Amino acid sequence: MKGVWKLLIVFIVLTAALTTFAAAPAAPQQSTTVAPPAATTTTSSGKSIEDSRDWFHHPTDWLTMGADERFRWEYGWNIDDLKSDAKHRDTKWNFLRQRLRWWTKTKINDDMDFNMRLAWEFREWDTPNRKLGSGSSLEKRIHEQDLSEIIFDQLNLTVRNLGGAPLTMVFGRQDIFLGDGWLVCDAGPLDGSRSTYFDALRFTYKIADQQTLDAILIANRAAEDAYIAPINNRHRLNTQQDELGAILYYTDKTRPNLSFDAYFMFKGDNPVNHLNNLIGSAGYDGFPPWWTRKAQIYTFGGALYGAINGSEHWKYRMEGAVQTGRQQGLVPLGTNNTYSVTHSMKNIMAFGTINKIEYNFNDEKKNKLRLMAEYMSGDDPGDGKIQQFNTLWGQWPRFSELLAYAYNLETRVGDITNLYRLGFGHSIQLTEKLSMDTDYNLLWADENTFKNQTHSSGFGFSGRGKFRGQLVTWMLKYQITKNLKAHILLEDYLPGNYYASGSRDNAYYARVNLEYTF
Repeated sequence: MKGVWKLLIVFIVLTAALTTFAAAPAAPQQSTTVAPPAATTTTSSGKSIEDSRDWFHHPTDWLTMGADERFRWEYGWNIDDLKSDAKHRDTKWNFLRQRLRWWTKTKINDDMDFNMRLAWEFREWDTPNRKLGSGSSLEKRIHEQDLSEIIFDQLNLTVRNLGGAPLTMVFGRQDIFLGDGWLVCDAGPLDGSRSTYFDALRFTYKIADQQTLDAILIANRAAEDAYIAPINNRHRLNTQQDELGAILYYTDKTRPNLSFDAYFMFKGDNPVNHLNNLIGSAGYDGFPPWWTRKAQIYTFGGALYGAINGSEHWKYRMEGAVQTGRQQGLVPLGTNNTYSVTHSMKNIMAFGTINKIEYNFNDEKKNKLRLMAEYMSGDDPGDGKIQQFNTLWGQWPRFSELLAYAYNLETRVGDITNLYRLGFGHSIQLTEKLSMDTDYNLLWADENTFKNQTHSSGFGFSGRGKFRGQLVTWMLKYQITKNLKAHILLEDYLPGNYYASGSRDNAYYARVNLEYTF
């Protein structure tokens, strides 16, 4: 526990220092004459601004602050190899995650802010054994605490009305979520949901009301300390390679029943030469060599969404994209060794689409039904091209936490692709504060890319099958108070004949989540 207190002390000291030394307006020169009482500005409740000021959230006119804490218990069974008798791996995952965040917004003037957010997530592991520390101490073997580090989750300058135009610029570390997050959401998939930040320069131009154009330049690095070193630095990895990106994203919501997005995205992946050293110090078990491959990917796509014929009940969203460019391919190495990366670059020709139609009953319980259809092309290893659709910065659990693990030995963390998905879902507001979501998905692979290949863990693929299996997810959400919310998530995966007969054991995932916003 000494380590915990050390991190807490550092966190508190840093918070106090940043608050104290944040830029404040210069104080006026002292005068010997007594000034008349200042005019009092009141709020809608009749209180003066001075009386109604929140000492934590609005300590001064130029500083705004906030904080939140998230507690998670996560449990998994067979989630990363679909085998109850896994070789050299543990079947059960059981751990706690606690994340604290604190953020500030420093007002420089009416059109300029400086934003900062710190995040600290630490974990306590019971299983698997490879997550526990070595040594003879029974307590350490049974219960391992990873105190981790404190990172700068946001650090950016925001400028509005740039040059007198309806143009907003955000420069620095920031969150970016485009559309439904299908391709742009999380720039750091290797740290889970601890952070999602991009190191980027973003311009948003407001063409007209409900009509915008975004231009974004991205420069993400694999090593999290490449730009800003964390406190208590553990030299971890955020993503699988250094990444350069450029995005043009047009949004038009001027029509009442037909909105649309159109976009172009470039992503350049560059493997890191010292990756193995980073992996060792970060503690990533068996970081596969095919997770990091050189690539230049060009994506052209768009989305249509809105109400069907102005209906109050029916809504839809359709999105699709094609990809071209060049990428290093894979070479199967046979049993117990899976694959390696080729030195030569191959041409990319891939396609993906995701679609949803929803019926809203507009009743007291807010019942909703939805039908989802998603396709992402897979790679045929025998034709010398890359057909597998790349999810770009969309490597996050869009519809399943469990599958984000199960895909690890096939693609990369959260890179759920090579997929046909047909989903059926229902949502209901059980009470004013309690809601429930239930979804059932049928899953297929577009290509059985790794026919008869077997990983060293024993996880393998069949020779001909393409049916990935069935997935059932259930979530119960409860808004306990204005500031406290909770949810329970359960998932059950029944693997199909896409996997080898020894890799078809049922997999389960459970999560209990509590979040408090101060």
